[in-house]
Amino acid sequence: MSSDHKAVIDIIAADPWAMDILWLARSLSLPDWAIGAGFVRSLVWDRLCGFAQRTPLNDIDIVYSDPADISRTIERAAETELAAARITQSWSVRNMARMHLKNRDAPYRDTAHAIGHWLETPTAVAVTMDDDGTLRLLAPHGVADLLAGRVHPTPSGWRKIEEYRARVTAKSWPSRWPKVVVKGLT
Repeated sequence: MSSDHKAVIDIIAADPWAMDILWLARSLSLPDWAIGAGFVRSLVWDRLCGFAQRTPLNDIDIVYSDPADISRTIERAAETELAAARITQSWSVRNMARMHLKNRDAPYRDTAHAIGHWLETPTAVAVTMDDDGTLRLLAPHGVADLLAGRVHPTPSGWRKIEEYRARVTAKSWPSRWPKVVVKGLT
């Protein structure tokens, strides 16, 4: 494990709320699952900016890969179970085995491959938990941009540059995290 990966894992492991959410997600027993996007990104950027309080999330993105069942049934059941367990939190559970259709991509091989198609580098990072509680990162583009507060398009983001630009403009991350710098807008 690289020192950068260890730094991100240490940030997550030191946060009791994040660990509670990971244990809850693990209890769903979804195949090839991880929690990504703002769950990891916001936690790291809060630390980067020295925030004492965690930035609230719009939702928690749990992703998994199950090509044998691409219906929304498992997603809905998982969201219902999660909402019952944590009623103050919004959840998004998505099977990456079907999301390539929505994203106009070739089929994804697994969850890590799908995450690699997310539009910006610091968002294309997720964490999963092994049976023994060990945390593992899925970071197909690394974590250097995440740790530095840099937002760059991934290769998919470059192919879909207008979607990337619209997304990062709408997110307005530098107004929330002053040390964050967004690239690829012009």
